[in-house]
Amino acid sequence: MISAPCRLGILATLVPGEPISFTEMKAATSLSDGNLHVQTRKLAGVGYIDINKVMRGRRTVTEFSLTELGLERLRLHVMKLQKVLDAATGEPGVGSRSRRRDDSAVWS
Repeated sequence: MISAPCRLGILATLVPGEPISFTEMKAATSLSDGNLHVQTRKLAGVGYIDINKVMRGRRTVTEFSLTELGLERLRLHVMKLQKVLDAATGEPGVGSRSRRRDDSAVWS
């Protein structure tokens, strides 16, 4: 579930813990409205994120937040990726060093 880049990006964007609006998430991930809708529904369906409708003035705004389960699964996924990197290089922790610049909106 998490290995899809778009879903990984959504979860990573939510790690700081504050709810993020649909518009903010769209800007952070560079996903289209339809793709963001589909991917957030999938993540909510397995309990990794919560989707809430909140009133702001006269408007209803969709907000996303990371669940405890989602954070736990993201941590597990990152640990597994780290083990793959460690095994491939023979160096523990090598994955924590950045080897190339990443200008994507998700990771900034």
